[in-house]
Amino acid sequence: MARIKIEVPETFRFTTQIPVRITDVNYGGHVGNDSILSILHEARVQFLNQFGYSEIQIAEGVGLIMGSVVIEFKKEAFHGDILNVSVTARNFERVSFELIYRLETTRNSQTIPIAVAQTTMVCFNYAVKKVASVPEEVKVKLTG
Repeated sequence: MARIKIEVPETFRFTTQIPVRITDVNYGGHVGNDSILSILHEARVQFLNQFGYSEIQIAEGVGLIMGSVVIEFKKEAFHGDILNVSVTARNFERVSFELIYRLETTRNSQTIPIAVAQTTMVCFNYAVKKVASVPEEVKVKLTG
């Protein structure tokens, strides 16, 4: 099976720091893939919050659901690492768009790439349980 390769942009709209908790570490002694997904979720919530959005409401009657996720692991992360998680939006379509994430940490004054990821976010009307169009105002805000 071919390995999926995420095209990573040069610039990101948002960066946050998320510490690795002991509960993020698996039996292999490093951050587990399930924890990386949770860290992406936290970064996404923070990214949306800066625009006054939440996953349940980015516009009147429009929220978000995750349609897909791809994580490309680079190096291990460990308890005590502080992850610099950068997020940006791109590839807007009628009902969806992508969020790209870059996770890095610093050890011994060196930047260590941990992972890159991509989520496809689908606009969704929770009241009627149907997909919805991406509001133009959301596209404008998220792409700056």
